[in-house]
Amino acid sequence: MKKYLLLFVALGLSLTACNNDDDANVPTDIVVQNFMWRAMNLWYFWQGEVPNLADNRFASDAEYTEFLAATSDPLNFYNSIQFAEDRFSFSNEDYTTLVNGLNGISKSNGLEFGLVRFGSGDDLFGYVRYIIPNSDAAGKDIQRGDIFTRVDGQQLTGANFGDLLFGDNDTYTLGLATINGSTITDSDEEVSLTKFEGLTENPVLVANTLDIGGQKIGYIMYNGFTRGFDEELNDAFGQFVADGVSDLVLDMRYNPGGSVNSSRLLASMIYGTNTNDLYIRQRWNDKIQSQFSASQLEDYFASTTNDGSAINTLNLNRVYVIATNSSASASELVMNGLAPYINVIHIGERTRGKNEFSITMVDDPGNDYIYSSTRENSINPENSWAIQPLVGRNENADGFSDYTDGLAPNIVLEEDFANLGVLGDQAEPLLARAIQEITGLISKASFDPQMTGKVLMGSEMAKPGKDNMFLDKPLNRN
Repeated sequence: MKKYLLLFVALGLSLTACNNDDDANVPTDIVVQNFMWRAMNLWYFWQGEVPNLADNRFASDAEYTEFLAATSDPLNFYNSIQFAEDRFSFSNEDYTTLVNGLNGISKSNGLEFGLVRFGSGDDLFGYVRYIIPNSDAAGKDIQRGDIFTRVDGQQLTGANFGDLLFGDNDTYTLGLATINGSTITDSDEEVSLTKFEGLTENPVLVANTLDIGGQKIGYIMYNGFTRGFDEELNDAFGQFVADGVSDLVLDMRYNPGGSVNSSRLLASMIYGTNTNDLYIRQRWNDKIQSQFSASQLEDYFASTTNDGSAINTLNLNRVYVIATNSSASASELVMNGLAPYINVIHIGERTRGKNEFSITMVDDPGNDYIYSSTRENSINPENSWAIQPLVGRNENADGFSDYTDGLAPNIVLEEDFANLGVLGDQAEPLLARAIQEITGLISKASFDPQMTGKVLMGSEMAKPGKDNMFLDKPLNRN
């Protein structure tokens, strides 16, 4: 990878040159801050909008050092050099935890849930979305649709849910409740769950073919763009092809995003292996954009997976997508990337509106701070921090990328916390509504929810990867 030193602050050798020897001269108490500033100065999408990241911000090395030392906490420093409108850049003090999280590996009890405020105060209830197979929760008496209001005997509130559910306690006990109409009543039933390291989630939770009056409808519940499971995703579409599926319901209601390349493969499985059709085009900051060739900036639909398997495609001219406010980044990217080519019928709620992609960055100046699994030995052993800054936006073939406010549904239908239904079952309300749209047949399911509400957050947001959309192809600047 060629380096262009003009991209860095034009001070002395200690600030402009990007190599390990120069970073070795940085005082130990600001090593992390130095890495963060340099990486953000080069790659951050809004670098030109943040005065403290300007190339001419510092008149001397001493002023630069003083600036870094003024904020001793790395997390606070990282937050301080972000653009005010940046909602999604984040960091992790252990890059291995972040990398594992992006690969679907985390410390978890396997319970995936959402939290909703109810009543007139700050009280919350949790509702179970699904259970990850082979997890601790999978062996307990708890399932999709269950409601809980207490953790270790304490009522969940907006003030305490972080400590109770996502704190240092590996084991907690949930107090279950029932819903009758819009009324929530505590029960005596409790379930204890324990988090274990190394739980791997296959994002293809459900994939089946429904036969509705002889019409073959594929349904897939896809919960994360995890690159290690692209083959499993392709296999699911292979079964759809074998079954003669003519319509597809893509359920991404809880999908927070992930790999950009996985989104490209999924889009190809839906639309086709038309490798001359543009899927997305990247937009970087002004310093970086001109250094990439068209082949680097543009991604076309794919004919094979990364492992070389032929893409199993349905060659559809329309797709039905279930998406909610918990659907973000790469989920929205699929919808936007397909829109110029096929009819995307969106059922559910407005999506989150995360239209920027990021890169995992570590203290490896020899690789422009970009994390590579082949360069583990080149990462500064004195600095385990990683940052996941937003570095660009993806626009579709029509040039559209402005969905910061989310993608609005064609058919509005919120989940009913009193009747979540069984995922993949024809009677599950959102799937039933999609089937009705596909077949024109009147469904027996009720589309008048008893109890709805805005989800405060989902459990996926406590995972290392959060709602990240990350670029995962080699970056070769000219």
